[in-house]
Amino acid sequence: MQIILLEKVRNLGDLGDQVTVKPGFGRNFLIPQGKAVRATPENKARFESERAERERRQQEHLANAQARAERMSGVTVQLIRKAGEEGRIFGSVGTSDIAEAMIAAGFEIAKAEIELPEGPLKAVGDHELRVNLHPEVTAVIIVSVVAES
Repeated sequence: MQIILLEKVRNLGDLGDQVTVKPGFGRNFLIPQGKAVRATPENKARFESERAERERRQQEHLANAQARAERMSGVTVQLIRKAGEEGRIFGSVGTSDIAEAMIAAGFEIAKAEIELPEGPLKAVGDHELRVNLHPEVTAVIIVSVVAES
């Protein structure tokens, strides 16, 4: 399936790139999310007429993400959980728990922006996590899971 990207998509392309993707990925994710349109002659013409406005909006979004990353980088968020003697917590700490703690600390973040490469946190200690604020901007935060006394 040929599509035109309406914004930068990580590991796929930049604004305005015409790429080939699997039909399900285009139809079920990229097009409904507003990240792409089918590559038809009408859509190509419409995209070219709107290109300057889309590039301006993308630059604003990038500047906003960079400002958020500067404020957020190196921040430590503490979460208190019940834990066993070996340092394993009962249950786990997921992206929604981390996002709630970051929002409570005064940061604007969505749980989809938090990257947990090894799955939910299940141990006491400090965990360094990446927050993907934009395809080009990543911040590093520290989540400190502390055992409840």
